[in-house]
Amino acid sequence: MRLASAIAISIMACSSTVLAAPSVSAMCPYGNSTVDNKAWGKPSNTSASSTEYPVLSDPRVTATSAGLSLTQQLFLADTVADRFNLLPDDTQFVFDFNQPQKSAGDGGELVAANRKTFPALVGTGSGMVIGRVGPCGMNTFHVHPRSAELQLVVQGRLVTEITPENGVLNVNGNRRVIRNVIGPYQMTPFYQGSIHTQFNPDCTNVIFVASFANKDFGTGQILNQTLAFTDDVIAAALGQTIAGENIDAVRQAIPASIALGVEQCLQQCGIKKRRL
Repeated sequence: MRLASAIAISIMACSSTVLAAPSVSAMCPYGNSTVDNKAWGKPSNTSASSTEYPVLSDPRVTATSAGLSLTQQLFLADTVADRFNLLPDDTQFVFDFNQPQKSAGDGGELVAANRKTFPALVGTGSGMVIGRVGPCGMNTFHVHPRSAELQLVVQGRLVTEITPENGVLNVNGNRRVIRNVIGPYQMTPFYQGSIHTQFNPDCTNVIFVASFANKDFGTGQILNQTLAFTDDVIAAALGQTIAGENIDAVRQAIPASIALGVEQCLQQCGIKKRRL
């Protein structure tokens, strides 16, 4: 009992020393724990009587605008009110979808408002795209990894197709493909991570609006991503139906985004088919 009491008293004494004066290097006889002055941001010769402890470094406080994009600064703002101070111009809350898409495809263009192109979206959890699809244009197979998409046609019509995921089958037991034709002011959902595509079957232009529940919804073009793998992997995945020497030609022919569409539409609209 006396030994236990002695140990308890020693531990309590050591603990009170550490808590009362964290700037002092205190050696505890049980556990050999040492309080290092440097860990508290104080010099080793600081006296125990000092009561002025520095505030621990906070990257949100010390970060400056140097080298940071506006979007990054908005993320690091201490409060929502501080975010508005980083957007002093009222025009920073307006996004112009009339701007052209950089490196647009042959069949149309997509202009995206996300947290990079429109920093005011930080804190909204939302994003949006305006698509302009020309005659016979096709928005090739793609996915959005971080959000579902609600697509609304405002001009023309689109043939839409989506395959949700493994295990979703039709009445014949085959993989289900949900296909619809949507016209002005009709909407269809594309689920997060699902492969989908849209096609303009007419000789007139189509305009659609796509909304997302994420300010960085992301897009992955399925064929472009698939053909980025090595030739051997691609050939094996396709059951050796494409010879290795032809894979690169196919890879180079895949459009980046909106492509010109199917043969019948091209003939109907008098559009020349792209050659490999």
